[in-house]
Amino acid sequence: MLGILINEKEQNELQYVIKRELEELLLDLEDHRIDKMVKQAMCERYKIIFHLYTRVASEEEIKKYIPKKVQIE
Repeated sequence: MLGILINEKEQNELQYVIKRELEELLLDLEDHRIDKMVKQAMCERYKIIFHLYTRVASEEEIKKYIPKKVQIE
C-alpha cells in the first residue's frame, strides 16, 4: 500500500483531472462504433479510475459518476 500527502489545492486538481477522464470514458462507452472488446477494457479502466476518485472526492460528487452500465465492485 502506498500513501500520499497532498494539500487541498492539489486534491481539487486531482478531482478535476479524474472527473474529466471519467466523463470521457462514459462518452466513449456510449459510442456504438467502438468494438465490444475495447469497451470491455474501457470498463475495467473506468472501475480503476472510479475507485481512485472515491479517495479524493466527496460522497455527493462520487454519486454523479456511478454509471448504470459499468458494474463497480
